[in-house]
Amino acid sequence: MQAFKKLIISGLVALPVLTFSFNSTAQTDTTEVDLMALLGEEEEINYTTATFKSTRVINGHSIENAAKGVLDLRISHRFGFINTGAYEFFGLDGATLRIGLEYGVTDRLMVGVGRSSFNKAFDAFGKFKILRQSSGKKNMPISVSWFSNIVCNSIKWQNPERENYFSSRLFYAHQLLIGRKFNNNLSLQISPTYVHRNLVATKAEENGVIALGGLGRYKLTQRLSVNAEYFYVLPNQLAPQYTNSLSVGVDIETGGHVFQLHFTNSTAMTEPGFITETVGEWGNGDIHFGFNISRVFTVKRKTIPVE
Repeated sequence: MQAFKKLIISGLVALPVLTFSFNSTAQTDTTEVDLMALLGEEEEINYTTATFKSTRVINGHSIENAAKGVLDLRISHRFGFINTGAYEFFGLDGATLRIGLEYGVTDRLMVGVGRSSFNKAFDAFGKFKILRQSSGKKNMPISVSWFSNIVCNSIKWQNPERENYFSSRLFYAHQLLIGRKFNNNLSLQISPTYVHRNLVATKAEENGVIALGGLGRYKLTQRLSVNAEYFYVLPNQLAPQYTNSLSVGVDIETGGHVFQLHFTNSTAMTEPGFITETVGEWGNGDIHFGFNISRVFTVKRKTIPVE
């Protein structure tokens, strides 16, 4: 009987201890679950950056935009064909120029305007990011942007006596830009393209032209990369003298500047021009040496909310 009483007393003493131990264990387990849930909720979305170093690969637009509030002054220059010989200093005596201003309206929307000496053309465009490559909480394997532009040819009419229409000066291009940064060095992009020309020279040419662009970048060092692009136009849409645009070059970054040095068989520097009006043949030496210079200015800084 005495032993039974001692067992009862020991059990009563041990019960609070066991209860406290169970509660502590349950609280620890619950805390761990809560922490894991909290970590899951706060897992960040890691967006891929610098797929390309500039808003252009060479002639064609990349999936990159000017940042919100940033103004990009771009000067694009093409010398003449190198096969013109020593008398033309291998093309350096001639030049085609485009100067443009581009602005990041939001983190997703960029707009721009430009003026080219080729056909004395004025152009305006908009580019919008639809998807952004990311990992973490949101896994998106590619980046996708939509690009549209309008180009106005202001060169004098060849036959001013006939009835000419302003709409005949207009050309349009629409592109879906699909890109992926595979690693720190390699980025690739495809650009399905539709170009519409309100006026063509012959009945054999199509007003609407479908093309597919392939563009790529390989980074050699932190500030140097090799770029290439090729635009394939589907057959039986252009006159026989026109060919596909092929360009190769390098990007050199120096602070707020990006220098792009390249060789291309295209004279024009807007999509309707270099996709549908390229006449140069690489095999014949119809190659332009050229460069793009980009200088960015922060017009509107991001405001940091005060807590």
